[in-house]
Amino acid sequence: MKHNEAGCDRAVRVVLGLALLSLTIVGPQTWLGLVGLIPLVTGLWGVCPLYRVFGVNTCPVQSKRHKGGAPEHARGPVSLAAGAARKE
Repeated sequence: MKHNEAGCDRAVRVVLGLALLSLTIVGPQTWLGLVGLIPLVTGLWGVCPLYRVFGVNTCPVQSKRHKGGAPEHARGPVSLAAGAARKE
């Protein structure tokens, strides 16, 4: 799976997850602190399922396939013809 979280986003999730998990041990000692597993796991994994559903991507790294514009299949014959004309 492709990462969709930036470094700072991941760090905040890990810290928030650990803070919420600590509520199961200290403070009110409630099981609701287990909700902290969600941000902790998504922060360590680097992929947020809700980001994927809503099309959000805070990760600045582009995949090699999409670097430089549209993917090959979206460029169409116009780009290929223009490229062939330049070679002549």
